[in-house]
Amino acid sequence: MSDMDAEQLTLDGLAPRRRRRRAPAEHTPAAEHPIARVVLDVQATHLGQTFDYLIDEKQSDAAIPGMLVRVRFGGRRVTGIIWERADASDTPSSSLRYLERVLGDDILVPASMRRDITLIADAYGGTRANILRLAVPPRVAKVEKEQRLVAGFARDGRDDGRFGAGNGDGTTSDSPAARIAARFDRLSGMYDRNLAALQDALHARAAAFRSFVFDPLPGVGQAAAALAWMAAESLAASRTAVIVLPGMKETRDVLDSLGALGLTPFGPGRSGTGGWSGDVAVLSAETPPIDRYRAYLAVATGQVKCVIGPRAAMYAPVDGPGLFAIMDDIAYQQADGMMPYAHARGVLRLRAKAHGGVFVALANARSPLSQMEVAGLPGVGVPAMSAATAPSGSSGSSGSTGSSDLSDAVSGPSVAIRPLPSVLKDASPWIRWLSREELARLADPSIGARVPHTAVANIRVALNAGGPVLFSIPADGVAEALSCANPKCLRQARCRKCAGPLQRVQGVAVPRCRWCGAAASNWTCPHCHGDRLRVIRVGAAGTADELRGLFRGVPMLLSSPSQPRGVIEEIDHRPVIVIATPGAEPRVRAKSGPGYGSYAAVAILDAWTSLYAPGLDARVDTLAAWMRAVSLCAPRTAGGQALLLGETDPAIAQSLMLWDSSLLASRELDERAQTGMPPVVAVACVWGRRDAVMRTLRAIGALDGDMAVCPMPGGSVGAIGMAMPGVLGPVPIPQPRTVDARELEVTADRVRAVVRVPHARREELAARLKTEVARHVAAREGGELRFQLDRKDLI
Repeated sequence: MSDMDAEQLTLDGLAPRRRRRRAPAEHTPAAEHPIARVVLDVQATHLGQTFDYLIDEKQSDAAIPGMLVRVRFGGRRVTGIIWERADASDTPSSSLRYLERVLGDDILVPASMRRDITLIADAYGGTRANILRLAVPPRVAKVEKEQRLVAGFARDGRDDGRFGAGNGDGTTSDSPAARIAARFDRLSGMYDRNLAALQDALHARAAAFRSFVFDPLPGVGQAAAALAWMAAESLAASRTAVIVLPGMKETRDVLDSLGALGLTPFGPGRSGTGGWSGDVAVLSAETPPIDRYRAYLAVATGQVKCVIGPRAAMYAPVDGPGLFAIMDDIAYQQADGMMPYAHARGVLRLRAKAHGGVFVALANARSPLSQMEVAGLPGVGVPAMSAATAPSGSSGSSGSTGSSDLSDAVSGPSVAIRPLPSVLKDASPWIRWLSREELARLADPSIGARVPHTAVANIRVALNAGGPVLFSIPADGVAEALSCANPKCLRQARCRKCAGPLQRVQGVAVPRCRWCGAAASNWTCPHCHGDRLRVIRVGAAGTADELRGLFRGVPMLLSSPSQPRGVIEEIDHRPVIVIATPGAEPRVRAKSGPGYGSYAAVAILDAWTSLYAPGLDARVDTLAAWMRAVSLCAPRTAGGQALLLGETDPAIAQSLMLWDSSLLASRELDERAQTGMPPVVAVACVWGRRDAVMRTLRAIGALDGDMAVCPMPGGSVGAIGMAMPGVLGPVPIPQPRTVDARELEVTADRVRAVVRVPHARREELAARLKTEVARHVAAREGGELRFQLDRKDLI
């Protein structure tokens, strides 16, 4: 036997099996549009474009745009969405592969949703794959089979008679149409005439796209009732509705209010076929994957036209004009935590404009962006409105020439809807600010106490009346801030360059700015001209023990995520003191029957802590938290009272007492116009390793290029009309406090910088940053590099 014929001997039965080489599958390209352009589930920024694949003739009928497919990419199987079909491809035919499989029978991403995803990706500097990862839940095949059983029972957008015009067309007084009409009649007696303009817009009796800023009345369920009416009006006009809420508690409130109007939640067993049906679907990341996919599929196929839920609902695959509303747009929950970090407010407004629908921003505390959309910039006025955005009866302009800064789709002119003054006065509790001056006027001997005698007496009266009392305290934990050491001033220390808060840096004697990193050498207070600083540490420890000494024998409950019992959802209507952190306030059950009652009194403790919060939206966030707590209080007509205890910014206190958040929002906007802060300008935060950040800033022209200077809108107030530096920072990012993380190389020398440009160049800034990050990833350069537009806080 020659060497060529030598064979390794093996034991019987252990010889390796010889696999037969399969002949390549025979494919025939589709006769029409044989090329499928697919967006793959690949999150790398430099791979954000579509990839071309051939379509077999056998798959031609199933492979339609919007379908989920499986393909080969880079030696592995990945899923993707067919974005469009084409006749030819720029890729050489020898490199084209065929689609492996079309998954499912339903279009997951309709045409309008594909257009919206492209707009969102361009607005925030991401890729379509980034948005698809967040918008489309993982596929569950058995759900598709279940929903086909009820497909014939879906209304397919047709009115089933429940939304008639009134009793004259055969509907009863208890029909959904009659309930919606009654709800509007009740609301129209509470709000100004712009509510009728909102109704016209929801029924498409006005121009195509309209934008509104809605200030709800205080009280339990008032905001939910207004949003539910908007959604029902949109459904009555055979249109869609998408409502994004801060959390599941607010989602349940809106769902209950929609149920009171006769709309049923999307659920099992309502069609008689074993499948799911209903009028309102909840899209939330907290729901089980199978339920989320079932709800998403029902919306994508047109079975359900109303979607509510937290941030995940902003990507609901609705089609056609409709309502796009958001509650508490200033809340931190509204910003996505994954690339491209899209903000729900901007996404909803962009989609409303693309669909020719209605956008509504509803919040107790109006954000500076909403204030700018309603009132315009200080010294500039309201931007010129197009016919689609001008309120009814308007000539189309508000007497301003500087409208270009609000031309971007994520912001623009809006119409304000406010409560009537007489109704607002009766609906709000009696709100008092017990400051040092007020206590001195009342001759209270306990000036300087955390809970003065005047407050103790008022709270005892509320407890004796048989109602619960809420004490709202700052969040648990300890924070640090720098303030003026003058006891008559005590204002927060801020940077002379950008008005950012100062902070202590370990190992450095001179404080530095949190925003721009400038050293505060020879700092002096602009208010009292003092030159000494002091450290303020805030916390909420010992509140319960202190109150037990003031209110002996009264039961106390502590509701906070950091407490052993956690957050308490509901309490009975009885004399009890509830101590809660912001967002953890329990609801009060009604004395009799379903629904919720109110607190007899609400007290805001440690108001002085609001003077030292470092965030850009610190004052607005403080007002939002206080208004949320006070809205749980009974109205003054029922003896409800709210107490603000401690020193705070007069603008915050006045806005709370008058229940007019536009006062603080106007002041915020004025100050930001003087310092060149958003929303007066568009900003992007860039962070990562120092060398990568500096290389990016130089590449986009922010250091020495065309974006090194940010021109401000024309005017004569402060910095308005002047040019501001285009870059703030970079400032170092503190390393994690854990020992293990500190030893990792990737956490060393990380910085953050802020790039600001006029609103007209916002999309250009997003495109430049996206291009530079894609180059950074494709070149496999070392170090982290990320960016985010419209960041809530700059630090």
